Amino acid sequence: MGVILEVKNLTKKFGGLTAVNDFSFEIKRGEFLGLIGPNGAGKTTVFNLISGFEKPNSGTIRFDGVDITGLKPYKIVNLGIARTFQLVRSFKFLTLLDNVSVSCLSKRGKKISKKIGTDEYASSILGSIGLVDKARIPPVILPHGDLRRLQIGKAIGSNPELLLLDEPFSGLSFEEQLGITNLIKKLHEDGVTIFITGHVLRELMTLVPRVLAMHQGKLIADGPPLEVANNKIVLEAYLGRGAEFA
Repeated sequence: MGVILEVKNLTKKFGGLTAVNDFSFEIKRGEFLGLIGPNGAGKTTVFNLISGFEKPNSGTIRFDGVDITGLKPYKIVNLGIARTFQLVRSFKFLTLLDNVSVSCLSKRGKKISKKIGTDEYASSILGSIGLVDKARIPPVILPHGDLRRLQIGKAIGSNPELLLLDEPFSGLSFEEQLGITNLIKKLHEDGVTIFITGHVLRELMTLVPRVLAMHQGKLIADGPPLEVANNKIVLEAYLGRGAEFA
């Protein structure tokens, strides 16, 4: 497995605040990687930098050997990185089919949609995320769990090699979390490299084989979930002094 994403010495400042501080890591192709940290640790900023929604003050990001540092989001999507957001985003009054079809019309999505048809490709994605029976309704009337599924469906419509999932369990019931977990596992089994953040710590820790932990913009641990969760620095920064993950 070669390296699909290489981040070196990434730094992002907002005025006097350093949100990401000399942050470095690699993701191998086909890997399933988690990112944890307390609120304000810099997790979403890392995702924003990788996906082009923010430009770093310094450092480099290479995807599949190509320097993508500071590229616009659409160019990064066309290279093979897609993402979801903490806050669900959709075209509220278009149908679910049309929402997903927009992604299917991207440069990479067209590689599939041109062969089988855009509606057919979008329908297959809705089927994979369990929403094909709601294809003709608008997302404005969907429950929160279905909106989370739709976000993932829109992301995979662009036919990504690397999928960034930002807090995909946020606001979900336990049952809804299980459904999203199974969906993410299936995507990974199908060959998508996944990088995921989450505050639902136990769910995330049982899902991924490797975890990065960050605090105040810095990488403080990298390794298997149980090892990271019981790291003294992580316990103090994230779980609280004296806490234990079992």
